[in-house]
Amino acid sequence: MINAVGNPQSILLLGGTSEIGLAIVAEYLRKSPARVVLAALPGDPLRAESVAQMEAAGASEVHVVDFDALDTDSHPKVIESAWDGGDVDVAIVAFGADGDAEELWQNQAKAVKIAEINYTASVSVGVLLGQKFKAQGFGRIIAMSSVAGERVKRANFVYGSSKAGLDGFYLGLGEALRPYGPRVLVVRPGQVRTKFSAHVKEAPLTVNKEDVAALAVSASNRGKELVWAPGPFRFVMMILRHIPRPIFRRLPI
Repeated sequence: MINAVGNPQSILLLGGTSEIGLAIVAEYLRKSPARVVLAALPGDPLRAESVAQMEAAGASEVHVVDFDALDTDSHPKVIESAWDGGDVDVAIVAFGADGDAEELWQNQAKAVKIAEINYTASVSVGVLLGQKFKAQGFGRIIAMSSVAGERVKRANFVYGSSKAGLDGFYLGLGEALRPYGPRVLVVRPGQVRTKFSAHVKEAPLTVNKEDVAALAVSASNRGKELVWAPGPFRFVMMILRHIPRPIFRRLPI
């Protein structure tokens, strides 16, 4: 259970080798030790490194459970395993996939895979997390979305549309859980400096993963439902949402 000063004692990271997800867990651990469960793809070469990183950050114990986003039939067992050591205070949904944007909209198999990882799998674990947190009567879910899903653009619309679906689901899940005590935070980062985005030219308002982590933890602690990273992206997207489509398609974004 979250202790008297608001620090979680148990954290689940779905996407156990995600750089941003690990940064969020490390941000929590800066304030207090906690039991950490890393749900990661079997055979992921970064699993051992992620465990070592969490131990160095101050985790009281670290457990790894196998998690394949595409194997939705296995998700109930994954979530049950995360609760084997007791209640989970914070669950972070930080797995995802991307690809070559021009190939994705012309390759049916790859487009479906992106949609299944980014949206279908996120809904799958979200429903299961919702059941667990509703039964507990407390807890927080942090879901990593993207500004790419807020107004989907031609340049990466397969990825953007999958994030738009995730975003809408977790905002709705927050509304559904609110009467029962748990809270859901949706984080919409712009470009973040990670290995995931290393192949992309750096855009304005690009931030470090540690900045996203600090913002996510602070916002979740305050019971926020939605946050942009960095904060000014909120105003950028406020403008972009209202630009007429004929003009929007001409913008160099």
